Amino acid sequence: MDTMGIDQVRRFNRTVTERVGVLHDHYLGRDRPIGEARLLWEIGEQGKDVRRLRERLGLDSGYVSRLLRSLGTEGLVTVEPQPQDRRVRTVRLTAAGRAERALLDNRSDELAGSLLEPLNAAQRSRLVAAMAEVDRLLTAATVTLDAVDPDHPDSGQCLRSYFTELQERFETGFDPARSLLPDAGELRPPQGLFLVARLHGEPVGCAGLKLPPGAPAEVKRMWVAPHARRLGLGRRFLVELEARAALHGSDVLRLDTNKALSAAVGLYHSYGFQEVTAFNDEPYAHHWFEKRITTAPSR
Repeated sequence: MDTMGIDQVRRFNRTVTERVGVLHDHYLGRDRPIGEARLLWEIGEQGKDVRRLRERLGLDSGYVSRLLRSLGTEGLVTVEPQPQDRRVRTVRLTAAGRAERALLDNRSDELAGSLLEPLNAAQRSRLVAAMAEVDRLLTAATVTLDAVDPDHPDSGQCLRSYFTELQERFETGFDPARSLLPDAGELRPPQGLFLVARLHGEPVGCAGLKLPPGAPAEVKRMWVAPHARRLGLGRRFLVELEARAALHGSDVLRLDTNKALSAAVGLYHSYGFQEVTAFNDEPYAHHWFEKRITTAPSR
C-alpha cells in the first residue's frame, strides 16, 4: 500500500471530521452526538427493521441498542416487534422524532452552506465535484463480495432482477426456460461458485463461475443493480472470478453475451477478452469471448 496514499487519507479524515463537527457531543447544536442524529435520518418515514439499520450503518447490535434506548427515552422513536416474527424489531419515528429530524435537516443545510460560502464559484464547483467523486469511490470500497449458495435468498433476488432486466432489454424478450442456465449444482464448489455483491447489507449484484473438469472456466449470470453501476463492480467481479479460475488450474475464461448489453461488451473488450466463434448454442447470445489466464489479474 502506498504510504503517501495512507497519509493523505488520514489527513482528509482529520479535516472532514473537524470541519463538519463530528468530534462534538452536541452535533449541529443539539443535545446529542452524531450517532443518534444519523439514526434519526436513516429510520425514514416508513420506519426500518433494526437489523437492516445495523447493516446500513455498519454498527454492532449493542451500540445500536444503546442509541435506540436513548432516543426512545426522549420520546423520539418507538421500537416494536413485528407480529409475524417477534424476533424482528421495527423502529419508527414519533411525531417528536420527525420534528427533531426536520430541525437536524435545516441545521445540516446550514452547515453545508457554511462550507461553500467562503469559496468563489469555481472553487465551489470543484469542491462539489470532488465530493461526488469521493462519495462514489468510498461507496465502491464499501461493497463486499461473498461466495454464497446459488439458492441463497440474496442470490434469488439478484437473479430475478437480472432476468427482469433482460426481458425488458432484449429484442425478443427473455425466457429463462430457453436459456442455457446452469443448475445450482454447477455453481457450487467444487464445480463452480456464485458471488453476491452487497452494499450496506443489500444485494446489488451477482456473478457465477462454472469450473467443469477438463474444460475452460465460464462466467455466468453476471449482473449489477442499476443504482450500483459506475462503482466498478463488473470489473471487480471479473478480477475475482479470474483469480478463482486460476486457483482451480484453468487457463481459459469464457463467457457469452447479448448485443443489447453494450456496456458489458465494452467491459469485456477493455478487460482483455477476445471475441471467438460460438462455443455453445445459447439462443440469446450474439458475442462469445475468451481470455487466456496467464498471470494473477491486476486489481
